[in-house]
Amino acid sequence: MPIYNDNRMFLAFPNSRKLIAEGFENVIRENALFYDFIAGTSTAGISPATTLADRNGAPLCYVRDKPKDHGLKNQIEGLDATKDFEGKRVILIEDLISTGGSSVAAVQAIRNANGRIDACLSIFNYDLEPAVKEFEKIDCKVFSLLHYDQLLEIAIEKNYISEEQRRILEEWRADPFGWGEKHGFPKVEKDKK
Repeated sequence: MPIYNDNRMFLAFPNSRKLIAEGFENVIRENALFYDFIAGTSTAGISPATTLADRNGAPLCYVRDKPKDHGLKNQIEGLDATKDFEGKRVILIEDLISTGGSSVAAVQAIRNANGRIDACLSIFNYDLEPAVKEFEKIDCKVFSLLHYDQLLEIAIEKNYISEEQRRILEEWRADPFGWGEKHGFPKVEKDKK
């Protein structure tokens, strides 16, 4: 892919972390989202979830992609291994949504632990069709602070990219899974271990 969004760079900037938390607070308030617990995805969602939970005095947990294979074998850390959410409302915090697979799996893990969740908040969203469909399937709304099209507009406005680069990025967005092969990059299959 011709673009990479690295939200982990925000870790080094306290004002950016604060701004992100304030953005999430606005989304929560404007959409009347209620929660008893804030959950972050492992690992990228942990920092923004922690900042948000600290600002609001809320309980926090994080969701691994799969249960640990040792110790208490937890998939959700911060939740007692012998208990579940007991029907409490949970909001999931993610840094970035591309295909939605890991975020949807985290929502399912929370639901499997008797958590009520119908909202996932992210810093950035590529707005790819597979993610839209996956979240629709599980009836979970997504609220993102920044979307791909907005990123391109700002990058043009700030002269960070040229109009030609924007055209390439728009072409990638139209066919993100076929773009590489069309441009001479061999298709790489992920190992399904």
